[in-house]
Amino acid sequence: MKTLSATALLFTMTAPVIAETYHLDPTHTEIRFYYNHAGLTEQSGEWTGMSGTIDFDPENVNATSANISIDTSSLATGVSPLDDHLKSADFFDIEAFPKATFVSTSAIQTGAQTLRLIGDLTIKDQTKPTTLDVDMKFMGTHPLGGFFDYYKGDWVGVEASGTLLRSEYGVGMFAPGTSDVVRLEISAEMRAGGWN
Repeated sequence: MKTLSATALLFTMTAPVIAETYHLDPTHTEIRFYYNHAGLTEQSGEWTGMSGTIDFDPENVNATSANISIDTSSLATGVSPLDDHLKSADFFDIEAFPKATFVSTSAIQTGAQTLRLIGDLTIKDQTKPTTLDVDMKFMGTHPLGGFFDYYKGDWVGVEASGTLLRSEYGVGMFAPGTSDVVRLEISAEMRAGGWN
């Protein structure tokens, strides 16, 4: 209860304490993945196309919910041949499975500005439970709202992380030589009510 009060106090300093549905800003959201390449180095890639919402109430953090969709064709590593292979049937098979999704099933407040989202991650035809640790970095009126209409209104900024075993989702080729463990890192800016 003490932690919840601290969260409410933190957020009321920058914004009204009300429940809102926040929409991902696709131009300022990054979903990155990291993996070890054959024991030599850590390599990475990202998805640049996504949409979704998060329902958040600072007075009831444990009621937080998220529904996120990723365009699998937006995968990018900076190496075109690798992108092509990862998009093929050997891995993400983007023709058959154009979307990956995360739908939360519960949330647990873990600190004054942090929470844990537990949910179902679906990649290809495999759905497995996964956990994201979320750090609320900002909540309130966007500092650029006075300059650009796009940024008007109330916003939240979050960073989240989690790990998964790619072999559980049908993308396990070359594992464990190339790491089966994949780390996810997400940075997201979201606007209350979206842009409609």
